[in-house]
Amino acid sequence: MNLKTNVAQMVADARARIEEVETADLIAQLTDPDLIVVDLRDIRERQRSGFIPGSVHAPRGMIEFWVDPDSPYHKPVFAQTDKRFVFHCASGWRSALTVATLQDMGFAAAHLREGFSSWDAQGGPVEMPEPKPEPKT
Repeated sequence: MNLKTNVAQMVADARARIEEVETADLIAQLTDPDLIVVDLRDIRERQRSGFIPGSVHAPRGMIEFWVDPDSPYHKPVFAQTDKRFVFHCASGWRSALTVATLQDMGFAAAHLREGFSSWDAQGGPVEMPEPKPEPKT
């Protein structure tokens, strides 16, 4: 099958027009009360690898609906116009596409250029989810 464009080109095009944040810079800014880090990864990725402390989980498939104040799925966290939003995924591809889409909607945001894998590799703090209790037998 011949596509008009491939995902690598879509990500490159998105990265050319959005703000990218380096891992070390985001680590240094993590305590900024005006920063909201948004994790787009699947819940299983968060359970397996942990997450950035204080991050908001917003599954990639719902983010446009959660951001749109006219959507029945809107989440108030995204209505905070005085905050700076930085989105991330595992490697920066999903978050680049997401931020480009949100920018097209009029929502200002940036993304973590190399994603959570770089965050973890560079020693960024990682919180692990609480283990689920074993079912009673």
